[in-house]
Amino acid sequence: MADATAPDAYARPFTPRFYEIDGQGVMFNMWYLGYVDEAMDGYLTHRGMPYAEWAELGLDVHLAHFEIDWRAPVRARDGFEVAVTTARIGKRSFTLDFAFRRGGEATATGSVVYVVVATDGSGPAPLPGRLVAALSPVAPLRGEETS
Repeated sequence: MADATAPDAYARPFTPRFYEIDGQGVMFNMWYLGYVDEAMDGYLTHRGMPYAEWAELGLDVHLAHFEIDWRAPVRARDGFEVAVTTARIGKRSFTLDFAFRRGGEATATGSVVYVVVATDGSGPAPLPGRLVAALSPVAPLRGEETS
C-alpha cells in the first residue's frame, strides 16, 4: 500500500467552510469525501492526466469503494491538506490512498477505488496507457488479482 502520509505525496491545502462544521465543532463526516474528490482532481492534474481531458478519451470513473479511519478531528478554521498517492493500478480500476494532515499530523487516512468506465455506457473499460503512466510508479501487489 502506498503511503499518503509521506512528505512527498501530492498535497492540496484546504480550510473547512462554516457550514461543514457540525454541532460538535468538528467537520461533519460527509464532507471528507468531497475533499478527497478535490484532491484526486489535483493529483491527476499534477500527474499529467487532468480529469477535464478524460471525456476526449471517452472515459470517466465511478467510485467503487471508499474507506476512512479518523484519528483526530478537523475543527473550524483548521488549515489542513489532503495528500494523495497511488496505491494500486489494475486493468480496469485503480486505488488512491489519502491522508488528511494538519500541521504534519494525520487526522484521517483511507483509500478510494475507482473503476474506469466508457462514456458511451458500455461499462468498465481498460485503463489507457496515458492514465497508467500518470498513476505510476507503483509496485504491483503480490498475489492480488487486479480488477
